[in-house]
Amino acid sequence: MPVSRDDVIAWIKAIAAMIAENSSYLTQLDSDIGDADHGANMDRGFKAVINKMPEINDKDIGTIFKTVGMTLLSTVGGAGGPLYGTWFLQAGMKTAGKMELGLADWAEALEASMKGIIMRGKAEPGDKTMVDALLPAVNALQQALQQNQPMHVALELSADAAKKGMESTIPLVARKGRASYLGERSAGHQDPGATSSYLMLKVAAETWKNSI
Repeated sequence: MPVSRDDVIAWIKAIAAMIAENSSYLTQLDSDIGDADHGANMDRGFKAVINKMPEINDKDIGTIFKTVGMTLLSTVGGAGGPLYGTWFLQAGMKTAGKMELGLADWAEALEASMKGIIMRGKAEPGDKTMVDALLPAVNALQQALQQNQPMHVALELSADAAKKGMESTIPLVARKGRASYLGERSAGHQDPGATSSYLMLKVAAETWKNSI
C-alpha cells in the first residue's frame, strides 16, 4: 500500500518530536566541529513547522512538503535552513498534487532532494556532509525498487544505508562548511547534518511501516 497524506503528516510530526528529543545530542556533535547550534536550530525550525500544520492538514503532499521547506528556510539558522529547506522544497516539486506516495514516488522525491542539496551546498560524497547519508539512502531505495521490494522493506534498507553513510563521516576530513576550517582536526567526529538526515529517514521507516 502507498503512503497516504496523513502518513506524511505523521512523519513530519514524528521528525519534530525526534529532533526535540535529540536536540542536545545534535548540538553536541556540532560543538565538536561546527557552531554548536545544529540541534537548537533544527528544533526551532520544526517547532515552527508544527505550528503551520493546522493550515496544511487538508492539502496535497506536494503543498505540505513545500510549506515545510519554506518554514525551515525562514526559521533555521546557518547552513541548515537552506539545505533542509531545499530537501522539502525539491520533494514538494516532485509530489505536487499527490495524495499518496508509492515507492517510486518516494525514491524520485528523495533523489530530487539530494540533488538539490548537492547543488545548493556544492558538496560531494566524502566531503563529510549530509550528502554522505543521503546518497546511500537514495541508492538503496532505487535498488529496492528494481528488485520489487515491498515499500516497508525499502524504507528500512534506505535508513540502514543512511546510517552506514552517517558513520562513514567519522574518519573523514571535512571539506565543506564550518567543519572544514578545522582541517585534519575534523577527522574522528560524526557529521551532525548526516546524523539528522539519517534520523529523519529512520523516522520515516518507523512511522510508515504500520500503514503500508
